[in-house]
Amino acid sequence: MNAKIELAEDLKISRIVTGLWQIADMERDGKTLDPIATSKHMQAYMDAGLTSFDMADHYGSSEIIAGTFKNSLEDKNSIQLFTKWVPKPGKISREDVHNAVNIALERMQQTSIDLLQFHAWFYPDPSWLDGLFYLKELKKEGLIKHLGVTNFDAAHLRIACASGIPIVSNQVCHSVIDQRASQQMKNVCETYDVKLLAFGTLAGGFLTDKWLGKPEPREDEIKTWSQMKYKRFIDAAGGWTPFQNLLETLKSVADKHHASVANIAGRYILESPTVASIIVGARLGESEHIEDNKKLLDINLDSKDIESIKKAQSQLKAIPGDCGDEYRKPPFLTASGDLSDHLETIPKAFTPVKKSEQRSQIFSGTEWEEYAGYCRAVRDGNRVYISGTTATHGPNMIGGKDPAAQAHFVIDKIEGVLTSFGGSLEDVVRTRIFVNNINDWEPVARAHGERFKDINPANTLVEAKLVGDGYLVEIEAEAVLQQGV
Repeated sequence: MNAKIELAEDLKISRIVTGLWQIADMERDGKTLDPIATSKHMQAYMDAGLTSFDMADHYGSSEIIAGTFKNSLEDKNSIQLFTKWVPKPGKISREDVHNAVNIALERMQQTSIDLLQFHAWFYPDPSWLDGLFYLKELKKEGLIKHLGVTNFDAAHLRIACASGIPIVSNQVCHSVIDQRASQQMKNVCETYDVKLLAFGTLAGGFLTDKWLGKPEPREDEIKTWSQMKYKRFIDAAGGWTPFQNLLETLKSVADKHHASVANIAGRYILESPTVASIIVGARLGESEHIEDNKKLLDINLDSKDIESIKKAQSQLKAIPGDCGDEYRKPPFLTASGDLSDHLETIPKAFTPVKKSEQRSQIFSGTEWEEYAGYCRAVRDGNRVYISGTTATHGPNMIGGKDPAAQAHFVIDKIEGVLTSFGGSLEDVVRTRIFVNNINDWEPVARAHGERFKDINPANTLVEAKLVGDGYLVEIEAEAVLQQGV
């Protein structure tokens, strides 16, 4: 296998990317890392051809350390530095974006970021799109060379791409245990030519020879944040017994190829044509597995290998939801089992305006609401009536010519209204869908089905000529909020 892959026209990256998230854990333990001394440990990775490094604004001093190393090189284009911006939920201004990018550039001591990856916590608030549109502007200015996202689900990757955001990658959890990226995400990646950067491929070290045949660890025996997190994935996939069966299968394939369980676990994920690279964590200067990691690039899995791994996977339960849902929906498959170690609160997408004791309204700010004299939604008692809603955010039409993208964004706005009133999509009892062209009925209906799965409101879908050029779908909804909301 080629050790490099072209992620974009002028961005060739390693198929194994070195992740520097463990630097944050090292500093959390009370250690202070010297940037110059620590950066020297990156040389071994570069010498081995592993020239791509992944960081984030919250990975301790990883950006400083990596930038220090890059600046020490004679050929500064010989390595690629990726980082992430993970803003708190809420409104995002152009100034917020510019400040975040400038901070990253200062920490990395660079004039441009090779790949900036954006994370959004709360899709019902369309501010996440503002963040991406502003990042697109900074890309045009040259402060960012390439733009990616991290932990996006398929629907919102589709919305962003269809709206003209030049996304080249989506970094998501993907392993032999977690196959969510092989579902809807695969289709969106193929449609919009986006590649996946897969993390969690070794499940915090559980997908290694070390755990083969071992008893299930007690809670007090799990020491690292990664292990706390990925033990939840194992539990969600059916528990320790099917996990051990999977390890035995991986070990059998590994022995055949004179490799390790970790090699096979990583190589299997690289088999997917939508996966550009896997990200393997490194504790710089403490634990080096460079040569073992490189071995997986030379492994050729045959059809029998693939078949046996898939058979073992079939005994696992599917990880619930879509990519990134572990950070957005119960069950939260995070180290803490909730979002307490990530967020304090999530602001409402809209601010209800109280009209009387029984009635309140929400306005989404479109120009149509003002001159046509209506609001986005009315709450009367515990009932909510949501106006016919199109894929409009401010002055912009969202979703381009993709009917599914437009439908998902419309449902986001509906969800934003309901959460602002204290409810959720689960409270919806009726939806009415109007498509501008009946030929678009199926992708729109499928989008509705994805979002209202197991809610199943009463629904009508008809063809109707919509107001406004380019709008493909309009949806209205009614909901009954639970008592006490």
